Amino acid sequence: MRGPASENLDVAVLLPCYNEAGTIGAVVQGFRAALPQARIYVYDNNSTDGTALTAMLAGATVMRERRQGKGHVVRRMFCDIEADVYVMADGDGTYAPDDAEELIRTLVTERADMVVGTRRGVHADAGRNGHAFGNRLFNKLYRFLFGSDFTDILSGYRVFSRRFVKSFPAVSAGFEIETEMSVHASRLKLPVAELELDYGRRPEGSHSKLSTFRDGAKILWMFAMLMKETRPFAFFGAIAATIMAASLIFMAPVLVEYFTTGLVSRMPTWILATALMMMSLLAFTAGLILDSLARSRAEQLRIHYLSLPALAHAQPGARADREKRKPARTADAA
Repeated sequence: MRGPASENLDVAVLLPCYNEAGTIGAVVQGFRAALPQARIYVYDNNSTDGTALTAMLAGATVMRERRQGKGHVVRRMFCDIEADVYVMADGDGTYAPDDAEELIRTLVTERADMVVGTRRGVHADAGRNGHAFGNRLFNKLYRFLFGSDFTDILSGYRVFSRRFVKSFPAVSAGFEIETEMSVHASRLKLPVAELELDYGRRPEGSHSKLSTFRDGAKILWMFAMLMKETRPFAFFGAIAATIMAASLIFMAPVLVEYFTTGLVSRMPTWILATALMMMSLLAFTAGLILDSLARSRAEQLRIHYLSLPALAHAQPGARADREKRKPARTADAA
């Protein structure tokens, strides 16, 4: 491909920020230099340190999201902005704006819907040892539960097609939004790619907003909820197997006594074991029914995804089509 991959594309750079006044100016300037034709949006999430003013002075379009949490910001960004390609990064300066062009090139050449900039060296320096351990744990857990599509599900440097952005439900509230994005792509079997990039350190005076235990617990809870919603048979099957094992443990000595003496002296234990067995069968049945519903929802999401236009740059005559669509979007907005 000759020239910049983003040359004929409508590119939007999306930067969710919370108290990043010390770094956001340089980040905006970096993206303006790396992607001169792109529109840069900074979404301020109740910052108290002048983040919005600094971003505005650097040349970004600043918008606000009052509900606290990265998930709320991402949902608002994806709803508000119309573009062919979306570049999402953090405002803390840990991701290099110069890598954005290569991420876009990978999206176009691979005809992918999401390209993740995996973080080289994040396990060695993720701010704190707890963060590095959490990254390893969550990535291994993701691969065990949802598949091997991704090696760094918590990376905040991503490039999306319009198809992905407008078909992504975005129900998370906080930093677990990246996990939800990865599960969405795996669930619908969307074409994705990864590109290993250098991961920088925060400059002096800039502090991470992540809490090792609080945000880690939220991500684990999101894993459980996404497992329930996308793989209910496995989720409820595991619960059913656990309850059945407990039932058999309580039931075994009672049955041994019955077959030996013909008597049941521990009636409460037998009643408990029987109740647990019934609960196990109910959980198994619920998993079967909900698995059919989950497949139906996935089919509907896939149909909606296919109803959206593919990446314009890859289609013959798509630039003219995009120009025709612009007045319609303007009229809708009006």
